[in-house]
Amino acid sequence: MKTNTRFIKSITKAAAENDTVMPWARGARRTAFILKRATQKAPLRKSA
Repeated sequence: MKTNTRFIKSITKAAAENDTVMPWARGARRTAFILKRATQKAPLRKSA
């Protein structure tokens, strides 16, 4: 069991150190994506 607890501690430590920025995170990047999507024109449908 000692190895298992050490493994779990190392995993939780690595997860806490993770600082990757995700595109859906709140912030300036997300606002830029939303503005870009809002300004794009929707394609015209050729049939109903």
